Amino acid sequence: MLFVSVALMALVSEYVDSSLGMGYGTTLTPVLIIMGYQPIYVVPAILLSEFVTGISSGLLHHNQGNVNLGRGTRARKTTAILAICSLVGTVIAVFAAVNLPKTIVKSYIGIMILGIGVFILLTRGTTGRFSFRKIVGLGSVAAFNKGISGGGYGPLVTGGQVALGVPEKSAVGITSLAEGLVCATGLALYFIMNRGMAWGLALPLTIGALLSVPAAVWTVKLMPPKMLRQSIGYATIFLGTLTLVRVLI
Repeated sequence: MLFVSVALMALVSEYVDSSLGMGYGTTLTPVLIIMGYQPIYVVPAILLSEFVTGISSGLLHHNQGNVNLGRGTRARKTTAILAICSLVGTVIAVFAAVNLPKTIVKSYIGIMILGIGVFILLTRGTTGRFSFRKIVGLGSVAAFNKGISGGGYGPLVTGGQVALGVPEKSAVGITSLAEGLVCATGLALYFIMNRGMAWGLALPLTIGALLSVPAAVWTVKLMPPKMLRQSIGYATIFLGTLTLVRVLI
């Protein structure tokens, strides 16, 4: 029964994540900890499930035409830049000890995510000016956030891309694939450091999350860009607000 419950939670969380490019780790991690799982087991299990579903989702988004990740395309270069920047953040998260007050870190990330969500909604009907230099800046900030807190990646990268003029469907596909690559590195580091894997948790998470990917990709394919932009904006605001609320609890 517990296996099915965890798998269902992963299915719902990943459906939202693969549809909007955010929400899986941010919503599922605290729920699992409240259920009694130790963070040391939750983190690698989340990394494994996000690695499998991130890669699957990114490739399926490409296959269904939501994003063109072919050789030489802007989406492929953007994915590579975000992945490389984020890899640095993941390495820092695993090996370095950045002793910043958690309250300040969470508040800073929550305000930033909330601001991006508001910006996306306020600039509906306009297109930001894209540049790879801005993507490097976005990837660096997202990597810094992930390095010091382990969270806030999806809403910042997806929302940030939309704000910078990346088409909504492409932003979701790019974020899925980039996050999958980042999680692969984090997972490898956990194994290298011999921290092990709680397979009783990892398997239902991975199976449940993976089952949601086809439906999520089709949702993005069928959803009008304007509606997807609004959904990304509201989801970003929700996750930013949720981060700030946790600071106060």
